[in-house]
Amino acid sequence: MKGQEIMSIQQKNKGFTIIEVVLVLGIAGLIFLMVFIAYPAVSRGVRDSQRKRDLTLAMAAISSYSNNNRGDLPNLSTPLLAANFISSYLTIGGDKFLDPSGANSSDLTATTYSFSANTTLTTYPVVFDAATNQNVIYYATGYTCGTGGAITAAGSRKISLRMALEGGGTTCQSN
Repeated sequence: MKGQEIMSIQQKNKGFTIIEVVLVLGIAGLIFLMVFIAYPAVSRGVRDSQRKRDLTLAMAAISSYSNNNRGDLPNLSTPLLAANFISSYLTIGGDKFLDPSGANSSDLTATTYSFSANTTLTTYPVVFDAATNQNVIYYATGYTCGTGGAITAAGSRKISLRMALEGGGTTCQSN
């Protein structure tokens, strides 16, 4: 008789109760929701970090160009001249100078950086817009970076590069 009682108790304790299952599913759902909410912000931060590194790389390329050309700055005023500068100074070992949002796509859909002249002394651009300024590097010859993303007038051999960041704000580099 005692053997039957022990078997009966063991059979009753098998498996999980409905409350335990619902509790585990609820916790898993909360974890999934937190990851789902945090992932886009982390991705934006990673892409913005890459954009800042690319801007630093562009400034280093401008310095290299200047050293090779008696202190002159590259002429970035037309797309062809900017493309020549990019292919000569910013394309290393077959790598392309691409915005991180397009860097892993095919050449047909990749987002190549472009240069656009801008001498507005205030922060420009203010808002990141994937349709208009996602891959644009704004340059101003004769200016350096000031406070808050603004630029200040400087000598003729100075240049500032600015770019909108997806996470908000701008970044600026100058020589």
